[in-house]
Amino acid sequence: MVTSANQTPEQSANSALGDSSDGAAPIRAIALEQHEVQNSVRQAGINPNFWYAVAWSSQLAAGQVLGVEVWQQKIALYRDRSGAVQALEDACPHRGVELSRGKVMGDHLACRYHGWEFDGAGQCRKIPYLPPSQKLPCAQAQSYRAVDRYGIIWVFPGDQSLADQMPLPEIPEFDDPQWLAVPVTGQFRAHFSVCNENSMDVFHGFLHEELQGWFDPVLLKLKDEGNAIAADYQVSYKGQMAKFLGFTESADQVTTKTVTVQYRYPHFFSRLEGVSSLYLMRLPVGLRESRSFAIFFLRLGLPGWLVQALRPWAAKLIEQKIFMRFLNQDIEMMESEQRAIDRDPQRRYVEINPAIIAVQRMILRQYQQFLNGQAKPSR
Repeated sequence: MVTSANQTPEQSANSALGDSSDGAAPIRAIALEQHEVQNSVRQAGINPNFWYAVAWSSQLAAGQVLGVEVWQQKIALYRDRSGAVQALEDACPHRGVELSRGKVMGDHLACRYHGWEFDGAGQCRKIPYLPPSQKLPCAQAQSYRAVDRYGIIWVFPGDQSLADQMPLPEIPEFDDPQWLAVPVTGQFRAHFSVCNENSMDVFHGFLHEELQGWFDPVLLKLKDEGNAIAADYQVSYKGQMAKFLGFTESADQVTTKTVTVQYRYPHFFSRLEGVSSLYLMRLPVGLRESRSFAIFFLRLGLPGWLVQALRPWAAKLIEQKIFMRFLNQDIEMMESEQRAIDRDPQRRYVEINPAIIAVQRMILRQYQQFLNGQAKPSR
């Protein structure tokens, strides 16, 4: 396959995926002969007109202030007297001091330097060394919509008028007592595209073979729905760890199942035939820094009351002893990939997984929509 040298990176990716009348990409080895797509996506920014997970709810107690960052936008979070999360630009309009160093004063956030107080809308409401009758200066901090749901704090960093048009991801398992929820946090010294490709790439089970991870993966189906990339992989499991997690009934026998992975920008969702679910919320921080807030849901085959009784220690045990071991192996590979990119940004690579090319295309498409000033992003 040869693509035109005059094609844009996104057109090259479209050519690489091939055409399909039903929207499903042909399942075959695809060599991307032009490297523009991969090189461009490593420098791409985000479309900020989506909800981004920035912290666990437990990280922000009443009276505390927390500094977070969404794609080079520093934001200060605090809870008002009702417990609602407020989000302001992490820079005081007075002298630029970080508001995340400040102090919560009722419903206001006070800058630690001079005590100027700002409400949740960013409006200056008090300057302690001015008399109450004196008119306050026009000092406005940028405010952001923030929501606390599913044990996660979400921020909408883009056009605030679009926040109500973009719903949060739905996590129906969260309130189902039959599911054990295991939260896992990831921190990566890599561009978010590198991390996103890892999440879509089930072929890297080879990396986890010593942990009794999945093996013999086969890409069964790939579909670009415009607003989401969905891939079905057939995977096999065997061993005590797979049995413990409910992926196989016998540790000595190979069990083959289908895992569905969906990239609905900017987050990931996957399901393993009713046995487990994963909701992975990606937080792009900067060109070489990303985070993730993931919730794994497992069916343990136990009564709901017992699952919830076991949750505090079982979730922590599974996170530390199982999931973090897998994640740490992934982090090592992703950060190694980023170091190679930094050494030679124009290096040519050969990608044969069409699901990866589809993810790259969507990242570039969403970023281009933002750059073009499209009023309402695709969902």
